[in-house]
Amino acid sequence: MDILAIYGGLFALAFAAATILPAQSEAALTGLLTTGSFSPAILVVISSLGNVLGSVVNWGLGRGIEHFREMLWFPLCPETLNRATNWYHHYGRWSLLLSWLPIVGDPLTVVAGVFREPLWSFVAIVAVAKLSRYLVVAGAVLGLM
Repeated sequence: MDILAIYGGLFALAFAAATILPAQSEAALTGLLTTGSFSPAILVVISSLGNVLGSVVNWGLGRGIEHFREMLWFPLCPETLNRATNWYHHYGRWSLLLSWLPIVGDPLTVVAGVFREPLWSFVAIVAVAKLSRYLVVAGAVLGLM
């Protein structure tokens, strides 16, 4: 398979995993790392970039769709959005360090958009969180090999 297609697929999967779509970018990263055929650094950077950009999409959605939260098609259930909103109210932008967490992380990125978090600080904090997660995954996989 073409290396560009593999890297592009990893990027797309990491991007999707940061949105409301169900995707397991960590599993893909783990699989590619275990082959030993790819640079771990490049894989971590590609995963991180895709995941951060997916979170930026969530941030953008949050800036424009909060007034649709009562609609049936709204992507987040009210309880999840309320929990993320409470976290964001309590901890502010630093709650975005938890954006890597399942279930709560993606809604936090939407809430950051709702509360008009500046894009520069949003990207900086989310990038730290997402990169850290992928570094831990890569470290765990490479440490087992």
